[in-house]
Amino acid sequence: MKHVNLQIISMSGCLFLASAFFSCKNEGKNGTQTEPLKNLTQYVDPYIGTGDHGHVFVGANVPFGLVQLGPTNYSEGWDWCSGYHITDSTIIGFGHMHLSGTGIGDLGDISFMPATGAVQLTRGTPNDPESGIYSLFNHSTERVKPGYYAVHLDRFHIDVELTATKRVGFHKYTFPESTDAQIIIDLEHGVGWDRPTDGLVTQENDTVVSGYRYSNGWAKDQRIYFTAVFSKPVKSFRFEKIETDKRIAPYGQVFFDTKDKEEIYVKVALSPVSIENAKLNMQAELPDWDFNRTTAEADKTWNEELNKIDFQTTNDKTRRIFYTALYHTMVAPSEFCDVNKDYFGTDQTIHRQAAFTNYTTFSLWDTYRAAHPLITLIHPEKMPDFIRTMLTIYKEQNKLPVWHLMGNETNCMVGNPGIPVVADAVLKGFGGFDRELAFEAMKQSAMLDERGQHWMREYGYIPFDKENESVAKTMEYAIADWSIAQVAKEMGHTEDADYFLKLSKAYTYYFDPSVGFMRGRDSGGNFRTPFNPFRSVHGEHDYTEGTGWQYTWLVPHDVEGLVGLFGSKEAFVQKLDSLFIVSGDMGEHASPDISGLIGQYAHGNEPGHHVLYLYTCVGEPWKTAEKVRYVLDELYTDQPAGLCGNEDVGQMSAWYVLSALGFYQVEPAGGKYVFGSPVMDQASIRVGDGKTFRIIAKNNSATNKYIQSVTLNGQPYELHYINYKDIAAGGVLEFVMGELKN
Repeated sequence: MKHVNLQIISMSGCLFLASAFFSCKNEGKNGTQTEPLKNLTQYVDPYIGTGDHGHVFVGANVPFGLVQLGPTNYSEGWDWCSGYHITDSTIIGFGHMHLSGTGIGDLGDISFMPATGAVQLTRGTPNDPESGIYSLFNHSTERVKPGYYAVHLDRFHIDVELTATKRVGFHKYTFPESTDAQIIIDLEHGVGWDRPTDGLVTQENDTVVSGYRYSNGWAKDQRIYFTAVFSKPVKSFRFEKIETDKRIAPYGQVFFDTKDKEEIYVKVALSPVSIENAKLNMQAELPDWDFNRTTAEADKTWNEELNKIDFQTTNDKTRRIFYTALYHTMVAPSEFCDVNKDYFGTDQTIHRQAAFTNYTTFSLWDTYRAAHPLITLIHPEKMPDFIRTMLTIYKEQNKLPVWHLMGNETNCMVGNPGIPVVADAVLKGFGGFDRELAFEAMKQSAMLDERGQHWMREYGYIPFDKENESVAKTMEYAIADWSIAQVAKEMGHTEDADYFLKLSKAYTYYFDPSVGFMRGRDSGGNFRTPFNPFRSVHGEHDYTEGTGWQYTWLVPHDVEGLVGLFGSKEAFVQKLDSLFIVSGDMGEHASPDISGLIGQYAHGNEPGHHVLYLYTCVGEPWKTAEKVRYVLDELYTDQPAGLCGNEDVGQMSAWYVLSALGFYQVEPAGGKYVFGSPVMDQASIRVGDGKTFRIIAKNNSATNKYIQSVTLNGQPYELHYINYKDIAAGGVLEFVMGELKN
């Protein structure tokens, strides 16, 4: 892991070391002092997940911030969905917005690139990339840590340093001597599908330029405004907008004369609403020019969030993986409003001074499984605004979000994944939002005649001759319907509870006892023939990024019902055992997302993330312990290829965080965290309201991976899971670990 050079910064009576230990007590409620923050950012390695297919963001940001300021490589393709891959040595600019871990590329907006000499305003061509905005770099010159990024641009001999606040990117460029030093504002190039539809840069005075960029990509109508302030007066300014039938290319250029090693700073504030609001964000978040202090504050902000879990282990590798994973879970959801709470809505209108903080980047098909259950534990203060955002999206688009990005519904992936997140918040007792509106939103979202839902009401399932990915869609809808049923039951809506509980059994239509798999059925009730449980055809078969082997287990809401389909617990376990040892050809059109294979168990993709815990649910917890430990030890590493699949906006990492602590929420809503096998010696979780939940794993080791006994607050504990309310109340959960397969 690379570190920024140590710098001592004095701020508000506290002593900070930019990369070393700092001793500054955290302010609690009413000014009371809480425990000193530990320097946990030193254990974060942002390179983890930059190799293979991890697709993670690399750059400078703060937790849940709008700005993710970092390099964008010249290369394009699936492994460049975040704009960066560890195998690359090219940079075309430093964009202010990036995605992390997705399987589709977008953003990269408002890209700045310092340069010298004559530079053609284009991306360049593969045969002659240096004809355009392009520079090689060497990874040995990169320095990256939470809230900070630095690199040397070989072509231009410029050192770049970046840091950020929530809505402002802060650039520091060290130029060589030049009479044509320049900073290029590239509004053409984004990441992945992203293409500009309009853009403008205007000079306001000799130190300020402002503008906007509208684009079409994964988010069909994305709008972002900016204002940029330079620390040195601009010698000259040029705006060029090239428009053809195939391309819109807006560029701004600001020119300077520079001395050798002259530093020029640029502050770039963003807004989803207006240039005026971008200026307001700048004034509120970064009115001065203290780059070192801003870097230190970003580090402190990350430490405040990372300190919500004090994870104690003697294994340095495990500690690095854990805190990097925790870091990755806080890139998004991202604040998508200005400091005055103005935001751009899904209804394509500007909403003024909302009564809540609006968020975006909801990768819900992935994150409802682990990332959001983790958020309920360590970020309870954010839950009301997350849910109010989702309910506002419902009011603006007539359904809960599916995969929401920058004020746009992408409808990416299958099912109704927003429903379990809202249901989980209701069932866990969170306040700060309208519970009746939440139930209405869930029910309305489940009753729409879109994305195959009307077939569910007609047939009880989705026939494969009516919809592609029919099995996956139905099983995900069933999970959401179960979640609604639980909320309806709690709120006294008995008829709704019965109705949605019945729909949640839709998975049973697909089970073929003659082969022991979930298998597509047509509108006449006939199973798909021929049937190959290993086969996968991306986007065109019965499953979404999976096979019959993987989707047979996607019933986290009704494990007892799933076991019943097999006829006995013994038959169920025998089939589940087979999942981890069988091998077969998935075919040439299989989804690349089916990765991290153990037999046919695919840890690199989300539909299987609960499967290891099914053993505990049926009374064989030692098998869960063995397989969880294997995944924690072998499929997560502290190397760039340290993730066995797409990070998917925190989900892969959230699985690690929860599992390393010793439990995982199997049911999609309600808060039953099923026990597995903790890997730490002890951990303390700050669960809000000044409460701490402590987990102790006595005698823990690589061989002592099986839970022998459990106590909660000193009393023997017999359940195979712990309830959310017991964690949120604070207390002590103690595992005694051993070699016995207990």
